[in-house]
Amino acid sequence: MSVNNISVEKGFVNKKIEAEKDVVEEINKLKKEKNAIILAHYYQTGDIQDIADFVGDSLALSQKAAETDASIILFAGVHFMAETAKILAPNSKVLIPDLNAGCSLADSCPPKEFKKFIDEHPDHLVISYVNTTAEIKTMTDICCTSTNALKIIESLPKEQKIIFAPDRNLGSYIKRITGREDMVIWNGACHVHEEFSLESILELKKEYPKAKVISHPECQKPIQLISDFVGSTAALLNYTKTDNSSEYIVATESGILHQMKKQNPEKTYLVAPPKDSTCGCNDCNFMKLITVNKIYNTLKYEMPEVTLSQ
Repeated sequence: MSVNNISVEKGFVNKKIEAEKDVVEEINKLKKEKNAIILAHYYQTGDIQDIADFVGDSLALSQKAAETDASIILFAGVHFMAETAKILAPNSKVLIPDLNAGCSLADSCPPKEFKKFIDEHPDHLVISYVNTTAEIKTMTDICCTSTNALKIIESLPKEQKIIFAPDRNLGSYIKRITGREDMVIWNGACHVHEEFSLESILELKKEYPKAKVISHPECQKPIQLISDFVGSTAALLNYTKTDNSSEYIVATESGILHQMKKQNPEKTYLVAPPKDSTCGCNDCNFMKLITVNKIYNTLKYEMPEVTLSQ
């Protein structure tokens, strides 16, 4: 490659960096002008996490939405999360940068089919994961997250019959730990957490024998059983922060590694391999639809807006 070509490439990179900085500056200006905040999930890309006012898992983001006095909440996440924010902050305008940012887990629980499932199990308390649509939440007695699901179910009388939805892996994990017999589980799943490869993780473990395997309870049972720690996204982050190990194989969406590296850059974080060997990691295709440029346009034009029917 010639020197001139190298100069051109460097010039292009520098202009790209300057353009990105300009967009971030404009986003910050718009936030001040419009009394807006950006809430971002841990599964967003690092550049989005870095411009957010608050980064967290579903539970923390819901809590933040409930307590904010912002006129506008821009949700850098998926649609059900923005819906939840609207439920908890009805007086705020809730925006999402891409209406196509759905959720495979939420989509795995269609309302009509779930209503039939509930009717087939009378006298059951319905506990639904926050990863559901607003319509499913209207059929729900208790809404939980992966952070508090186990505590909620353990707080209920042993004789209480339970429907748990929509994630079969999280539900089975809780049922196994609590030993509850009267707990029926909806057959839904997250495409990201279903696709980790047990064999590939064990092979990676051979390369890094000191690495601890940590996984989300939405992963399949074999992945959970070989894990040194199983927990919610926030719990996994806290574990890598407080644990004395220096290497981790992380079986959840790769976006969380950004926060892990920020909190403890001296440690090594390895993405658990997916079943599809042609892909380097398990990313949520829906989460990754959100970009910094989309955030800018959404704040500028205040659309798309998330609204709920009465």
